[in-house]
Amino acid sequence: MTVTDIVELSKTRSRIFVDNEAAFVLYKSEIGKMNIKKDKELSEESFCHIMEELLVKRARLRCLNLLKSRDYTKHQLAGKLKQGFYPETVIENALEYTASYGYIDDVRYAAAFIKYAGSTKSKRQIVNELLKKGVSKQDIENAYVQCEENHFLMDEEELIRKLLEKKHYHKNDSTLEERRKIAAFLYRKGFSSDKINKAVGLYE
Repeated sequence: MTVTDIVELSKTRSRIFVDNEAAFVLYKSEIGKMNIKKDKELSEESFCHIMEELLVKRARLRCLNLLKSRDYTKHQLAGKLKQGFYPETVIENALEYTASYGYIDDVRYAAAFIKYAGSTKSKRQIVNELLKKGVSKQDIENAYVQCEENHFLMDEEELIRKLLEKKHYHKNDSTLEERRKIAAFLYRKGFSSDKINKAVGLYE
């Protein structure tokens, strides 16, 4: 295999192209130490060392450092590693390693999000946000089961009532225009139309 290009990304890092394909990113000190140069052959031994040892250790450490400050889903961590131009095989290895120690758990992440957002958002809204974060439907379902078993979920009718209280809405004193406006607000939150109509008194 041949190093076909070395593209500088910053003062300290460059992206290495092998056989005309983007292979990995290394620090310039590493490039110099391994004597990696454009149009020069890269041995199989060196390639394997970079891919299976150097980058794997770096990607694992990157995951652990990220998780020190907050929880991430598997999808979010993968995105962070992709931003660093880590090869796909290295990303998979790092995620498997991190998950094997329980540092990433999408069900746990989803359950925590449900408990946090459950007092202000509908189930539909929460599910959509978790899907956008890369959590699978099955993991979301499992997280809801956990929350139900631990009595962390608020009834949607009760949640609507609390939201209306925050808006200082009283259906007996509201005009048709006010009812329509507050109903639209609840629709955007993802609540079902029958529960909204009942709470708002839209068709009374």
